[in-house]
Amino acid sequence: MTTASRAPEGAPPDGGPDSAYAWYRLAMSLLVSMIGGVGLWSVVVTLPAVEAEFQVARADASLPYTLTMIGFAVGGIAMGRLADRFGILVPLRGGTVALALGYALSSQATSLWQFIAAQGLLIGLLGSSSTFGPIISDVSLWFVRRRGIAVAIGASGSYLAGTVWPPIVQAMIDNWGWRDAHMVIAVFCFVTLLPLSATLRRRAPATLASVPPSATPRRRGAGRPPMSLATLQTLLMLAGVACCVAMAMPQVHIVAYCADLGYGTARGAEMLSLMLGAGIVSRLSFGWIADRIGPMPTLLLASFLQALSLLLFLPFDGIGSLYVVSALFGLSQGGIVPTYALIIRQYFPPAQAGARVGLVLSATLLGMALGGWMSGALYDLTLSYQAAFLNGLAWNLVNLAIAVFLLLQLGWRRPADEAIPNPA
Repeated sequence: MTTASRAPEGAPPDGGPDSAYAWYRLAMSLLVSMIGGVGLWSVVVTLPAVEAEFQVARADASLPYTLTMIGFAVGGIAMGRLADRFGILVPLRGGTVALALGYALSSQATSLWQFIAAQGLLIGLLGSSSTFGPIISDVSLWFVRRRGIAVAIGASGSYLAGTVWPPIVQAMIDNWGWRDAHMVIAVFCFVTLLPLSATLRRRAPATLASVPPSATPRRRGAGRPPMSLATLQTLLMLAGVACCVAMAMPQVHIVAYCADLGYGTARGAEMLSLMLGAGIVSRLSFGWIADRIGPMPTLLLASFLQALSLLLFLPFDGIGSLYVVSALFGLSQGGIVPTYALIIRQYFPPAQAGARVGLVLSATLLGMALGGWMSGALYDLTLSYQAAFLNGLAWNLVNLAIAVFLLLQLGWRRPADEAIPNPA
């Protein structure tokens, strides 16, 4: 290569980390995640129609959602391993076929259990799961200096899906019925996700970079590793469960809480939408912060702010104050989960990113499921949500303690401290 053809010193190589292609790829990844995230939200909108169609109780009609979340959690791990071995294209294309097939078959279901099987196995386990965890881990491989904001943007796909899809699905159900709506979703996902996945065909340069002789996390200046990779993985998974048990309390029960206070379910739904919208702002803001101070202190900051906002639900239960506290909660909670992916990318080999990120994200989903159930059980025992809020706060303190421990053990490390690998 001649001197004239070389990239300016310090600039990322064409097609390498932090390059223009990496940002283009991030945009395509966000679009894929937003479309594929339909599987997480359509089942919520379809619940009343399914309940009426199959003449079942509300608890039974809620089973498709439960099985979808379980399948999504398990599938995230499996799809992450596929992405590590074959690249993102394989799980995305397989997931696209599964997603389209799941919606097509669910539209023809003649019993609730057929609908549950299509929703849980094809849409949750094999479909939508391929457009979340693997996308986040793949994005992390294409950025070094701007990894925080990039991962935050990629992780916002599920929140965007929750903003865009519910009104569209509801409009289709109102006009055509839920069966035709599912068939339309099947066709749309197939004809959009297949060509979009082709834009992500190129393998990430970070997976080709050499791994340091010791990938064991070390505190800067320390003479020995403070913990093994297995310990770090376990602590991140425990942190994921703890933060999302706390996170689930307002997200899962805010509608019921508002109904109990006499404000009505519509007000609660507005507060939930406000949380999710603020969550997008939170993810982007904390991604920007992580690029400047590193993911460890960012995790600590986000966890502290979530605990503080959760605490505010206890003394403030007026309609106006609940809107404010819901917004504050959304602005804090959205930034926690992406930091786990950033930590993994700093301390684990790039070739393990898909599986490692998938494990932690599955732990967060487990935390959401556990937190939603625990809050309901505590309400049944006490006929009040006060104990449920306190339970969420206690779990948040566990997450905060883990964040403090990791920061003390591993030190303050920013993405800028890493060298950009040369894809050549």
